[in-house]
Amino acid sequence: MFDLSEHSLPSRRCIWVNGPVIVGAGPPGLAVAACLREQGIPFVIVERADCIASLWQKCTYDRLKLHLPKKFCQLPKLPFPEEYPEYTNKKQFITYLENYANKFNIKPHFNECVQSAKYDEACNIWRVKTVSAMGYAQAETEYICRMLVVASGENAEGIVPKIDGLQDFSGEVIHVKDYKSGQKYTGKKVLVVGCGNSGMEVSLDLSNHNAKPSMVVRSSVHVLPREILGKSTFDVAMILMKWLPLWLVDKLMLIFAWLILGSTQKHGIKRPSLGPIQLKQKHGKTPVLDIGAFERIRSGHIKIVPGIKKFHKTSVEFINGEFLEIDSVVLATGYYSNVPYWLEENELFGENGFPKKESPNGWKGKGGLYAAGFTRRGLAGVSIDAIKIAQDIGNVWIKELNQTKKKVHTHGRCISTF
Repeated sequence: MFDLSEHSLPSRRCIWVNGPVIVGAGPPGLAVAACLREQGIPFVIVERADCIASLWQKCTYDRLKLHLPKKFCQLPKLPFPEEYPEYTNKKQFITYLENYANKFNIKPHFNECVQSAKYDEACNIWRVKTVSAMGYAQAETEYICRMLVVASGENAEGIVPKIDGLQDFSGEVIHVKDYKSGQKYTGKKVLVVGCGNSGMEVSLDLSNHNAKPSMVVRSSVHVLPREILGKSTFDVAMILMKWLPLWLVDKLMLIFAWLILGSTQKHGIKRPSLGPIQLKQKHGKTPVLDIGAFERIRSGHIKIVPGIKKFHKTSVEFINGEFLEIDSVVLATGYYSNVPYWLEENELFGENGFPKKESPNGWKGKGGLYAAGFTRRGLAGVSIDAIKIAQDIGNVWIKELNQTKKKVHTHGRCISTF
């Protein structure tokens, strides 16, 4: 029997936040917090994990590097150290974020999972309810605030697709968020489901560790070289877009890709009908920036296979009728936003957990609601959102401060605040 003493009973508290509540201590939340700190605006960050940037610290593979040059990935108010390489690795980026939090004195409330966030129209306030573990009991907190910043990220949860027979497969099945290194897969036949940047890099890592990876390519995808003539492909595209129409930039990108990589379709990877930049802007689908995986595909060290029909105990059956014996499965099948599960609002955010308005117009809603880091533009989009949000909150803060000064001060009240 459990001892239901006063130490194990759930605790409840209600806290007024004299400023915005920020949900999420990843790069978007940290960036907004830093910009607010520069203006002297108080805030509270709640984070369900026990550290900042938990996706980076706990759900990424060891060989991960930023896909874009560091100048496109730094957060507001603090550039990367000069000694950092052009393509910053995972460990360096985490150190940068930790230094960022220290510099701006950002101290999130860790291990607090948001259960609900609802706007109280009668009082013009947000009620944000969180739960955190305290031994055998749970602590429940309700934060009351005038402004709410949703910074929980585009990639909050891993997508695990329903595939016929997967539950009957006898080998290991993991999502890519739980993959660290190919070291333990040496000599094993591994099926990588998904051909985005994660799928490509995991397949390359497996190949580097002498595993035998096969990568499922079910739909079309653009594969571009990470660099063109020693310059970042993204940088080249941004320069060209200043002078040329989008369709022509896409054409040039594909010509460069063909000259450097050759035909991808020849090796089982079809390209979409829309160009890489148009596809990114219209549908948020990021092109693969190749760092060596395609060469392994051409050499046969990474095998391209079609869509899956069904899993069996020790093998997988493809839609073309072929079978492949495998030992393990890595699901590089992407992530999704969990916002609809806790945010009780349907004007700014849609059912998919992303703002209904396309970037750059999806950062602000009604009633002091903001969305940070949902632009599908990576860390560059995070910085743009953070600056806009902090400026807008700053304007509201100054306006309310001026109104408060005009009031008679003999009617003050005492209240616990953050």
